[in-house]
Amino acid sequence: MIEIESLQELKPYLAKKKITNLAFQSLDLSELVPVILKKKIQNCLFLGCILPEPLLDHLYKNNYIFPDLDLPYHAYPNQLYTKETLYNNYDPANPDSYHQTLDKITYDHYIKAGKEAGNIKETLARRLHDHSISDALYDFLENYEDTQVVAIMGGHGLSRQSKTYYRVASIAKKLAEKGYLLVSGGGPGAMEATHVGVWFAGKKMKTLKTAIAHLATAPKYDDPNWLTTAFEVLEKYPTTQYKSIGIPTWLYGHEPPTPFATHIAKYFANSVREEGLLAIAKGGVVYAPGSAGTIQEIFQDIAQNHYKSYGIASPMVFLDTQYWSYNRPVYPLLELLKLRGDLNHLDLGIYDRVGEVVEHIEGFGKKNK
Repeated sequence: MIEIESLQELKPYLAKKKITNLAFQSLDLSELVPVILKKKIQNCLFLGCILPEPLLDHLYKNNYIFPDLDLPYHAYPNQLYTKETLYNNYDPANPDSYHQTLDKITYDHYIKAGKEAGNIKETLARRLHDHSISDALYDFLENYEDTQVVAIMGGHGLSRQSKTYYRVASIAKKLAEKGYLLVSGGGPGAMEATHVGVWFAGKKMKTLKTAIAHLATAPKYDDPNWLTTAFEVLEKYPTTQYKSIGIPTWLYGHEPPTPFATHIAKYFANSVREEGLLAIAKGGVVYAPGSAGTIQEIFQDIAQNHYKSYGIASPMVFLDTQYWSYNRPVYPLLELLKLRGDLNHLDLGIYDRVGEVVEHIEGFGKKNK
């Protein structure tokens, strides 16, 4: 089926007498009632569209109509979120205004309904929503080669004051400037640093340092000014020519999504989010220091690479030798398993310098063009 996500995309089809095999996503068709009533329409999907009564009567026998489910969130988003849509109604001068945003209202509803909701309407709506987000995400990725997409993983607790935060931002900045699309889990800490780096790609390193210094006045996401300082930086530097995708989840909705991501694919199902994030990062994954969540992602990535689940084994690049060799000794285990032949197709690297991480990712990209 051909997806129709705007009235502009629909116009060429309105010249035909018969319309078939189209999927209309979240459109208000009110103004087109006289035109559509003259057409024979069959085998089409209408997902969360506004359909006045005459259109419903005209369409319901030969098509599939999925109505709006009257929830705080829309079950059929036809595009990715942005800071403007998730943080609507947010006023940096009033941090409490976050409670009036789509992100927080959706999270509150999610908790009230239950993380493992028993209401079939709610569980169906969440699945439909996540399917729509995946659809919008893959539409967006059509503009990029597979090996252009690189993920940076790392802990949500990483302080904006730490050297590692600056190193992650620097890696993301340099990779973006080389044409890579950076993706992350879309939350605070190392995830935020990824998108801060991309936001300042094309600008001087001094500008990035100045911005991080301001962010560092609210070091972690539990600081009441964490979001305020982010929006203050965005107000001072309101534009970027580079794009990035944050992929957060309402499962960890107590961690606000970073507004530095230009596009946000937010999910209800964390399993879909994590597996999908690693799946699209065919240009490689950089692992900054992190705890249980990051370690889980490492082993998910191992399985994808070992089995070439998505057709390619991408590099796994670890940032911070001390951390990944001794604090969380994952890297020596992976080296041993690779050496013994227990794991195949692993492209491993461990570094402390920003340039070395970038070179490893870039080298893989050149070999797999």
